[in-house]
Amino acid sequence: MGTLVEGAVEQALRDGRGLAVRLYVAACAERMAPLFVGLRAGEPGRAADVDLYVESVNNLWLADTPLADAAERLRGLERFPELQPDEEGITGIADTYAFFAALCMRYALLAHSSGNADDAVSCGHAALTAMGMLDQNVAGAGFQADEQRLQSLSLSGDAAGLWDASVVAGRERFRVVVGRLPRQASS
Repeated sequence: MGTLVEGAVEQALRDGRGLAVRLYVAACAERMAPLFVGLRAGEPGRAADVDLYVESVNNLWLADTPLADAAERLRGLERFPELQPDEEGITGIADTYAFFAALCMRYALLAHSSGNADDAVSCGHAALTAMGMLDQNVAGAGFQADEQRLQSLSLSGDAAGLWDASVVAGRERFRVVVGRLPRQASS
């Protein structure tokens, strides 16, 4: 199976290892975080999942060293309903984007812990796939191209600028996805 991650980005991840891989996955997870946190916050029984996600994103930015508790975090994440097999599949808008955010985090934790470029590429691929789907459903959107640009920027080594750009992009994605959700009827 091919990947949506640009060849130059993939090669840089393979050449860079360590810090480059960890910054890249931290940025991808940051951009996807509002989709998980915003779509799952307030759901009954999901407070611990949201907390785990938020803490994990924050800890991913500590890119100097691998996370000591990455395996524990990964076990907790893999229990999320989004990552459980379901015969019916994922059909709802919120469920789809929460799934991709959880999948992105899964690969981010793996890559951060191991420095493995393949896991980092899978993390980026999950984010690009979600943004490609968003582009297909929002006229004139350019989220996938923006994600590719930000993934290239991730390799610049400017963690502060990367964090700022990732936060802004994540908020915009969330705003657009929320705008696509069916409206609840008032009682």
